[in-house]
Amino acid sequence: MTKVLVIEDEELIRESILNLLDESGFTAIGAEDGEKGVQLAKEFVPNLILCDVRMPKLDGYEVLRVLRSDPITDTITFIFLTGDSNQNVRQQGEILGANGYLAKPFTSAELLEAIATYL
Repeated sequence: MTKVLVIEDEELIRESILNLLDESGFTAIGAEDGEKGVQLAKEFVPNLILCDVRMPKLDGYEVLRVLRSDPITDTITFIFLTGDSNQNVRQQGEILGANGYLAKPFTSAELLEAIATYL
């Protein structure tokens, strides 16, 4: 069973992604901010993390930095979700070790395709 952690501060987006993942056969949990996301990543040790870039407490970059510095979480596949189309966002993510990037808004099919590509 593939485990996915969704770190997204917008509840509606987070819940819709979790519902889609559940319906698609994934074991999925969500976190409403970066701090909670890091905590859950260390406890749940998912196969994949979908993470928003702009969030309260810890932004997506900080979440990725923390996870990449911990041997328990450093190899988890990590995809950024962002509404920011700025190329710097993608470059910053790549520098920090993100595996992928998905621009908001995205369709259910695009999300599932990205997950299939990176897993």
